[in-house]
Amino acid sequence: MNYSWIRDIFSTDKPIVAMCHLLPLPGDPQYSPASKMEAVINAAKRDLLALQAGGVDAVMFSNEFSLPYLTKVEPVTVACMARIIGELHSYITVPFGVDVLWDPIASLDLAVAVGAKFVREIFTGVYASDFGLWNTNVGQVVRHKNHIGAQDVKLLFNIVPEAAKYLAEREFTEIAKSTVFNAKPDALCVSGLTAGTETDSSLLARIKQAVSSTAVFVNTGVNLDNVIEQLSIADGAVVGTAFKKDRVFENPVDQDNVKVFMDKVKAFRDKDN
Repeated sequence: MNYSWIRDIFSTDKPIVAMCHLLPLPGDPQYSPASKMEAVINAAKRDLLALQAGGVDAVMFSNEFSLPYLTKVEPVTVACMARIIGELHSYITVPFGVDVLWDPIASLDLAVAVGAKFVREIFTGVYASDFGLWNTNVGQVVRHKNHIGAQDVKLLFNIVPEAAKYLAEREFTEIAKSTVFNAKPDALCVSGLTAGTETDSSLLARIKQAVSSTAVFVNTGVNLDNVIEQLSIADGAVVGTAFKKDRVFENPVDQDNVKVFMDKVKAFRDKDN
């Protein structure tokens, strides 16, 4: 199995990677110039500290509220995210990753700039999506990764893109197998339709069985009610909405929700060991 890196980075098996969703950034439709970048930084700091105090294993910074997303972001987005993470760097006590939605090259550039351990993105496939015709070029991205010295940055491939459908009718287990063969991902991420939408456990299990030598993370919709079922299948989970106040996507992180969730996860992991 080629995923010993999980314990190397997260110091545990079946890690919980918590999303630190950034407020709209300059250039985004919902950005408020009156509040300036300081408001974005302060909100990110508040959520980061709540996530860490609640006991998560890692965080991933993403420009979640840059909706509607671009498949090639503007330079201001990467610059702003680098500033935010740079200002928060002394407060970060867990491993962290980044995701510049939906731009894999920008994600890698940001990872190198801020010292992120991993990125999650759409690296492969061609889709009909809410963002238009969505194409990728994994060969170019992997070569860029080497070119910028990001060899140690782990790549989490989302193979079930949110708000999108493959143009060719292919079974997801076939996609998983060919992605592993051609692109050598560090992990595959399996998602529901949108952030906060539960991932189909049967699909997760089929993909895990099809690529048993590669790590598989559940990517959306993990919550207090299904986390044990999902972690019984997956090698880790990316969690966002379940940690929010009232478990609403747009809300700030609720530390109590994080702690209750992580207590349940740690009890499961302790029992499993």
